[in-house]
Amino acid sequence: METHPESLAPHFVVEEAADGGHIANALFRRRYETDAPDFPHHVVASWNDGTNRIPLCYIHFTAVGEILLGGGACVDNRALRRAPADLRRAIRAAGGLYRHCLAWSVRHFAPRCAAIFGYCGDVLAERTDLAVGFEKTAYPRLLVYFTKPLDAAKQRALIEQANAASPF
Repeated sequence: METHPESLAPHFVVEEAADGGHIANALFRRRYETDAPDFPHHVVASWNDGTNRIPLCYIHFTAVGEILLGGGACVDNRALRRAPADLRRAIRAAGGLYRHCLAWSVRHFAPRCAAIFGYCGDVLAERTDLAVGFEKTAYPRLLVYFTKPLDAAKQRALIEQANAASPF
């Protein structure tokens, strides 16, 4: 995973936001034609244009025991095109908006869970997930990032738990 490029701060922030579903609801609605989840955990990447914080990327994570289920990722490319060219260059240098936000999310949540799962139906998003360190499982669309060493039996049990919750 890439490190947090300092060149993105202070006008670009990735954070877990308690009201992230509200903040990014319009973005989520455009992508999925439904409201963003109203329960934790919301990761929002925003650009501060000097007046407003404009959400550019949103990812939702659901805690289930010792795993996190990640889904509902979306990027607002229209808003990103309005950002200053130097910010867009810095985001590209960080591997792209979704990759940067996903890598931030993994670092942020890893101490709290044994594994982070993604349910991915998009080829480009899957490529990004794999670049961040997620791995394919035996189940189509289900990816996993183990946050700590686990024996094979424990890994299989967590994969089965996440698969039972799919799609998420």
